[in-house]
Amino acid sequence: MSRLYMNTAPTHIRTSHSLPARHSHYKTPLPSSTIPSAKMAGTLPILDLQELQGSSSSENLREACEKWGCFRLVNHGVPVKLMSEMKSVVGELFDLPIDVKRRNVDVLSGSGYVALSSKNPLYEALGLYDMGSAAAVHKFCDQLAASPQHRETILSYAEAIHGVAMQVAAKMAESLGVVGRSDDGAGLFEGWPCQFRINKYHFQPETVGSPGVQIHTDSGFLTLLQEDESVGGLEVMDPSDAGYIPVDPVPGSFLVNLGDLATVWSNGKLRNVKHRVQCKEAAVRISIATFLLGPPRDTVVEPPPAFVDDVHPRLYRPISYDGFRELRRVTDKHAGEALQLLQGPPPAASMDQI
Repeated sequence: MSRLYMNTAPTHIRTSHSLPARHSHYKTPLPSSTIPSAKMAGTLPILDLQELQGSSSSENLREACEKWGCFRLVNHGVPVKLMSEMKSVVGELFDLPIDVKRRNVDVLSGSGYVALSSKNPLYEALGLYDMGSAAAVHKFCDQLAASPQHRETILSYAEAIHGVAMQVAAKMAESLGVVGRSDDGAGLFEGWPCQFRINKYHFQPETVGSPGVQIHTDSGFLTLLQEDESVGGLEVMDPSDAGYIPVDPVPGSFLVNLGDLATVWSNGKLRNVKHRVQCKEAAVRISIATFLLGPPRDTVVEPPPAFVDDVHPRLYRPISYDGFRELRRVTDKHAGEALQLLQGPPPAASMDQI
């Protein structure tokens, strides 16, 4: 069983499967009109990725991650045109016949096509386990018989958003004093699977007020969400755990959520934010999510030594991402409660062996 300290060299580096540079023709500046001038969007912190270099910005990032567990990201470098084209492609993929959508299967249960169900009757999804692998992205396109134009857009988006996820994760670690080899996260998160999931909410007049997706936390390290700029419904738990706050969409931005694994790695410093989707209006809602999950294979996640001392004892037992994901599944604990099962003395059988 290998162990992962975030200031060590990566245990797994993809080379031949890395995505090539494909989105140069999208490189247009993000219009200033899409970047909120205030530091808060409603109540959520707003952070500019290009400004996350100085000490004050790093402090703002750390505060957002510790207090909120989420923030809005602007000036991230993903062109607005590419984001718009990707949303159009997603809409057309969901319009495919059901038998075509069911071809979307992947290495883990739940990482491919998710049909409407009794548990989530308004929610449908498509996806792949690791968008950081060009081979996996091509397989996804093959499964859905994507046109050449759609394939180009998907590949360009995958490359761009994967790069943003790596940068944000590296900056989060740096804000806590853990520094990698470079600003793009090399040496920290290289080789971590980056799950891609596109979501469609079938909201109807009779479902207004109903949940689109149940209350949950994300299982991995962090999530980047491109929201539907026209249809809201996402709500996050406020910092005092007193209730849910509506998250109004901001075109041209991403919402960043921290997951359970970020809490484990940071020894409780980083907040895993609970969130849900509510049906607010009778309109289809589309969102595009990118999940930086955790280290591959049997590598376990535990806090760097600097996070553990006599004053700050270790809160959670080391566990692999796959082991933690399975723990959530078998216990049906999806809203952060599974972390409690990692506290205290280890059980007879280590959960990272599940």
